[in-house]
Amino acid sequence: MLSRKGRGRHSNVGTIHFWCLVAVFASSTGLAITRWAQHYHLFILGALAMASAWFGRIAMRWRWRWPGWVRLHLTGMGGSYILLLTVFCLDNGRNLPPWRELAPIAFWLLPSAVGLPIIAWALLRHPLARRTPGLREGPTMPSFDPRP
Repeated sequence: MLSRKGRGRHSNVGTIHFWCLVAVFASSTGLAITRWAQHYHLFILGALAMASAWFGRIAMRWRWRWPGWVRLHLTGMGGSYILLLTVFCLDNGRNLPPWRELAPIAFWLLPSAVGLPIIAWALLRHPLARRTPGLREGPTMPSFDPRP
C-alpha cells in the first residue's frame, strides 16, 4: 500500500495479499463451521473481507470500463484490510498484553478508526482518485469559455 503504484512491487504484493486472503477466508470458514456459535462472526467478516478485496481487484482489472476505478480499488482493498485487522483483533486481541485492558467494543472499532481516515486521505490525495470520472483530458475534450 505504501509502495509506488503500478506494475512491480505494488501489483505483486497486491496479488499476494489477495491470494493470502483467499487462504484466510478458507481457514476462517473451516474454523467457523467447527464451532459456529462461537466463531460465526469470523465467517461473516472473512466473507466481507473477501468480497471487498475481490471488488477492489476487479475494479483494477476493469479500469478501462469504469472511469472511477481508482476510488473503487482503494476503497475495496482498504476495506478488506480493515476487515482483516478487525478479525485479528477479535480473535487475538484479548490475548495480547497491551490490549487486554481494552473494552470488547474496542476490538470492533479500533481497526476502522485507524483505517478509514487512511482510506479517506488516499482518496483525497491520490492523483488518479482526484480526477473527475468520465472527463477526458487532451484534445478530445471540448473547451468551455464562460465569457459571452
